Amino acid sequence: MGVDTAPFIYYIEENPTYLARIAPIFLAADAGQITLVTSTITVAEVLIHPLRLGADDLRREYLDLFLNSANLEIQSIDIEVAQRAAELRVTHNVRLPDALQIAAALYAGCTAFLTNDRQLGHVTDLRILIVDELELE
Repeated sequence: MGVDTAPFIYYIEENPTYLARIAPIFLAADAGQITLVTSTITVAEVLIHPLRLGADDLRREYLDLFLNSANLEIQSIDIEVAQRAAELRVTHNVRLPDALQIAAALYAGCTAFLTNDRQLGHVTDLRILIVDELELE
């Protein structure tokens, strides 16, 4: 499953609105039931807030997740991913960061993409899962 930036922020920073919806997904990955895929864009995006705040503990928590999670893959943005992102931009008129994230998930073989960006709901290349629409267990 491809994962956009926001779900990582919700999980690591324990967002009270969204944690109950996304925690089962991260726990399933920890248990080896699913593999999560995100791109290097997510790494750059999640580190901005901790760096601005000088929150080294939070920065280290993010990096620990990205570097040490067995069922989390970080997909680089290479020429193939960039080409697919360009196609997504043309076909679905999505912003470049979103196109790169989805292209990275597609390149890794994902069939679903977890995000909270409703504007991505019209992308048909894979199933878009909106965090706000996930059922609570």
